Amino acid sequence: MEGIVNFEDWQKLDLRVGKILEVEDIEGADKLYKFKVDLGKEVGERVICAGIKEYYSKDDLKGKKIIVFVNLAPRKIRGIESQGMLLAAGSPQENLCVLISPEKDVETGVAIS
Repeated sequence: MEGIVNFEDWQKLDLRVGKILEVEDIEGADKLYKFKVDLGKEVGERVICAGIKEYYSKDDLKGKKIIVFVNLAPRKIRGIESQGMLLAAGSPQENLCVLISPEKDVETGVAIS
């Protein structure tokens, strides 16, 4: 199988439960939202950009708990520094995108292992 990751590489990923505090449109971006996400006391709040506008309304997202890839290198998107990545599953062919979220209500900032 191609792309196999060893356990040591997996341990480098910092995945945490985050809570979406704010959702904003990004001027001139049809697919992108700008999020403010609370990742708990240890990490704090982060700004994250994600192209999920066609799948979720702002009202559907505010207050939602999600899983965030925290230690991804920051990247400028439309002039905004995105400081992580929301995890989602889906299929563009089926017009489907689902944010990965905890099954039960867990504390914001909890690490995924």
